[in-house]
Amino acid sequence: MRNVTIIGSGCAGWTAAIYTARANLNPLLVTGIQPGGLLTTTTVVENFPGFSKGIDGGALMTEMQEQAARFGTEVKYLTKVVSVDFSKQPFRIDFDSGESIESRSVIIATGARHRHLDVPSEHRLENKGVTYCATCDGALPFFRNKPLAVIGGGDSACEEALYLTRFGSIVYLVHRRETLRASRIMAERVLSNPKIQPVWNSVVDDVLGENEVTGLRLKNTATGELSTLDCTGVFVAIGHVPNTEIFAGQIALHDNGYIQTREGSRTSLPGVFVAGDCADFVYRQAITAAGMGCMAAIDAERFLAAQGAS
Repeated sequence: MRNVTIIGSGCAGWTAAIYTARANLNPLLVTGIQPGGLLTTTTVVENFPGFSKGIDGGALMTEMQEQAARFGTEVKYLTKVVSVDFSKQPFRIDFDSGESIESRSVIIATGARHRHLDVPSEHRLENKGVTYCATCDGALPFFRNKPLAVIGGGDSACEEALYLTRFGSIVYLVHRRETLRASRIMAERVLSNPKIQPVWNSVVDDVLGENEVTGLRLKNTATGELSTLDCTGVFVAIGHVPNTEIFAGQIALHDNGYIQTREGSRTSLPGVFVAGDCADFVYRQAITAAGMGCMAAIDAERFLAAQGAS
């Protein structure tokens, strides 16, 4: 029987582990099949406090992992939770290994995954010009004073494009329609910015380049015509997909699949808490995920104390 089980090993999960371990709750953390989550796909993290020169995303996760281990966190590496039963206490958690455990409380920190373009060269050129976070990567020297492309037409894409005008020589906003899906005020800001050039009625057919991005091959959605757009960076902003499928029917989710929160990190079910990008579809930053991990750990500790667990 576990006091607290943490599902996920990004900033939210490791922070929750640090706090619950220091509270002598002997947490178990299940890493999932991608330990460290999305941050491990980022090269340099420059906006996480405490690292004045920046830090590699994978290195940051390793630091958090070692800190959690120092306080006694038990870790199940490269293990995936395939199902949960929250219908009664204690909760049951099933792993892909066939093993099951029981836990008095659960902190869900499964994060979200980027929605991808699904074109041939996208994954090959990740971290070589293809990225999914302008806030994380836009200020890197590789992108400065270069032509950049943002893919998408919603608020997130517009925010990315506006942010990148600080660094790129020009920012192309590639959208499949001839009007933006973004809110009116966000669309007006983008369309009035002289450094942003919309590319309407276009989808990405492929990313060009051998060892680094050199451009995009675009397909016109109205005519089917192919064209080439020269750029050095491709920022994909077509949305995220929360990793919450196994919790459907167990706790309340928003229509977009993100977990609903109530009073801090609490979910619709007492004893189940949530932190990070599986609940946050507004900020989606490493530092906010870590903060939510802290909240979830404290909320779990108080829940267990009220239950008389030790």
